[in-house]
Amino acid sequence: MAANGTTSTLDDWFALLEAMPVPQGYRAEIIEGTVQLTRRRDTRWDITADLYDQLRTKYPRNRLKSDVRLDLPGPLNSFAPDLMLLAEGAERTAAGLWRCADIEFAAEVTPQDTTDPEDSPKVAAYAEAGVPVYLVVDPRQGRSHAYTTPKKDTYAVRLTVTFGGGMNLTGTPLDLVLETGAFPRD
Repeated sequence: MAANGTTSTLDDWFALLEAMPVPQGYRAEIIEGTVQLTRRRDTRWDITADLYDQLRTKYPRNRLKSDVRLDLPGPLNSFAPDLMLLAEGAERTAAGLWRCADIEFAAEVTPQDTTDPEDSPKVAAYAEAGVPVYLVVDPRQGRSHAYTTPKKDTYAVRLTVTFGGGMNLTGTPLDLVLETGAFPRD
């Protein structure tokens, strides 16, 4: 913490979070310096498990991570993607965290009260971090949004697919067609 008692770094924020009881069934993220609690639901888990199974057809288990701290550029941003793919040979930092430069794909299943994912500061943070493919799955609206080709704090390409269709991400570092037909809706 800073000398005046304010929280100034992500490590300070996490020290406070670890001292507070986060209710069971919730996860905490820090988005632009604000702690946000998100309720975990069966729908979120089912979609994450489906994505994991699809990625496991091509990638080894040790390159896939879920719900781990990922500090991103911007004003106090630390997210916990539902699923992420590490680059081959990725190594942890001295602090034990994964480097943004080693993230090839990050996926998040939106909470029930989320509006258009384009309005989320997460899109800009992932783009600024240079994450090549950021997937947002919205079970409430029954759509998946893939953001590719990061340019500064935005993505040059946004592909939207209604559940049931295939999301063609060949030609990206993910290099797969993600099937959305089994994704449940909220």
